[in-house]
Amino acid sequence: MAAGRAWWRRLAVVAALGAACAGSVPAATLAPAEPLRFARLAGADAQLFGLDGNAAAPAAAPLPASLQTPLGSVWKLFVYSYLVGRDKPSNDYTCRGGDPEEVYCCTAGQSIDRERALIQSCGRYFEPRRLGLSAADWRRFWKEAGAPAWLQDMQAMQPARNVAVADLLAGLHAVPPAAQQAAAATLVSVLTVGRGEGTLANYGSLLRAKTWTMPDPARPGASIGGAAGWLADGSPVWLGGPGASANVLRRAAPRLQPLLATVPVPDDGACVLVDMFERYPLRDLQAAGTGNGTGASRQAVPDGPLNGTYRAEFANGNTLRVESRGELTLLRKPGAALRVLGRLGLNDYVARVVEREGDTTEPEAARALAVAARSYLIQQATREQGCFRIADSSRTQRVLPRAPTAAARRAADVTDALVLSGVAVRYHHDVSGQGRMAWLEARRAAGQGQAFDAILARWWPQATLTSFQSPVAGDCLAVANARQWLALRAPQWERRLAAEPGYETPPLPAVCEVREGRPYADARRNRLYIHRLASEDDRIALAHEYLHLAFARHPRGQDEGFVEAMARKLVRTQNPS
Repeated sequence: MAAGRAWWRRLAVVAALGAACAGSVPAATLAPAEPLRFARLAGADAQLFGLDGNAAAPAAAPLPASLQTPLGSVWKLFVYSYLVGRDKPSNDYTCRGGDPEEVYCCTAGQSIDRERALIQSCGRYFEPRRLGLSAADWRRFWKEAGAPAWLQDMQAMQPARNVAVADLLAGLHAVPPAAQQAAAATLVSVLTVGRGEGTLANYGSLLRAKTWTMPDPARPGASIGGAAGWLADGSPVWLGGPGASANVLRRAAPRLQPLLATVPVPDDGACVLVDMFERYPLRDLQAAGTGNGTGASRQAVPDGPLNGTYRAEFANGNTLRVESRGELTLLRKPGAALRVLGRLGLNDYVARVVEREGDTTEPEAARALAVAARSYLIQQATREQGCFRIADSSRTQRVLPRAPTAAARRAADVTDALVLSGVAVRYHHDVSGQGRMAWLEARRAAGQGQAFDAILARWWPQATLTSFQSPVAGDCLAVANARQWLALRAPQWERRLAAEPGYETPPLPAVCEVREGRPYADARRNRLYIHRLASEDDRIALAHEYLHLAFARHPRGQDEGFVEAMARKLVRTQNPS
């Protein structure tokens, strides 16, 4: 298949695993017995939202104490939180093979660490007996945290344990702040490389939740599933409905967007020190008065924090309006040029870069730029006084010298903490290149309907989208020499294929090792997944998946016979031109 091939193959794998746990009758053949619901604890107010209706935004109702949920895989999140909260080291889990549960962990002979075990839902990793956990210390830890009684019992850490949704939210609320922050940073990757892959465009990084899937007690052979964790503001949430977790996340995403749009994103995760106007010597800074705008009523500004509106005058004669509410500081030193130092929250900084380097006319492009700007900062900035430090300069990133618009801040907030890992990130206004995004092209792609993650994948297909605070790195294990081999042959193939109806030259994709099943193409992330590049069959498989990208927007991309025949012709013809 073409653009949807990877999604449907992953979905088939998840469905197969759910069937193995729940029985043999496909869930899709059964009428849903449970509605799709979302619960949130905001302060002391526990609310329930029904997501099955047709209203533009889900309506809130009080969360009934009688609403129950199976704990499912969320027990792993509580074990993870305990390990982090107690600062307890834990060994990687090594897969031995022959255990069906290890399908969530690794292949025989390989191992998995704590963060990836949480993302992939590897239960074998978190088994209390394997970790040598003390029931007494577990009880003491959660009691001190103010957790409900059920969570203080280590024996409750079983997927089949039923708890009231209200009690589950109370347990999530009791997770100590440091453990919650660590878990939330790791759980961002559930939407980029875990069970929620494919929903990032809807959720952004606003949902940090552990997925769960269990047999449906009301429908033999079917599943129920969802997720539980926190929103970006730290409020505990639970999502549940019929089907496996991947299906529930996908179906809930568009209905939850209006609610997520109201989630405040705190800007205290990191700070950025910015040397403002680094390339342009500042001659003077004057307070802007209320006169006729000519400067007649302006006055000199003393050293220290700036509060108000100012007029910056540069040595080259240019002027610029500057606004500050204490985040900018004027530094005067005898015999030295004037300096302005900014101390900004990370999302404030990113939003100012988005507005200065781009615009917000296409929100998805603005979100892509926000991720690129944050990635560049993390890669290029120095560290000072616990903050990132970087210059405001065309050689780095230019920064707006006043508060950003709400639209620019939203681009930063929706992508909160997201960065591209494993690649060097650069961008330019209109010049594109390998590993360098062109802003105008990104904006054009957004206008054609591409979401921010797909836009980023065009220039950085091998990168992993994850939180900059997470230890999870790249999830694309490059197939040796495959991308280089493809780069040499793609121009030849283009000359051969240009006359074929529906052909469009795709950006050069990353070529990653397939983890499970057969080779496939992932158009959203601009990746091809194959096993190896050692034989002619391997080269044909690579050409086959490349053709799925090249014909992704044409019916021929769905024609396996055409794709396979063309792949064999391209590989077996030494000079396709």
